[in-house]
Amino acid sequence: MKKEDIDKLIEESLNKDEAKFYHELEEEGLFKQWGGLYTGKLKGWAILITIVQLIFTVATFYFGYEFFTATETGELFRLGGIFFIILSATSMMKLWHWMQMDKNSILREMKRMEFQIAVLSEKVSNKS
Repeated sequence: MKKEDIDKLIEESLNKDEAKFYHELEEEGLFKQWGGLYTGKLKGWAILITIVQLIFTVATFYFGYEFFTATETGELFRLGGIFFIILSATSMMKLWHWMQMDKNSILREMKRMEFQIAVLSEKVSNKS
């Protein structure tokens, strides 16, 4: 059986309120998932990390430019080190965002499965 067929069977067995809730648990697009980072318990952290990440991104471009226009060897090492550290920190912050988006996606899928199990168990208990 295809996923679409299973979804259709589930949808046919739900009342209007249940169907609406089931559709709210559908997989979201990238921008909706990104916006979902700024809701919930970690909203403040997500906003703070985004601001710091923007600052670090600007600093990455600045130190990258300075590195490629530097003429002295000592200055090249210093600017290259700073550039590498800031670039690594920016990458780690981006990874944190992606992991949070993945976590939210998994939680949404778990809610969807719990809902399907609850509906199925209700149907089975009604038949008994």
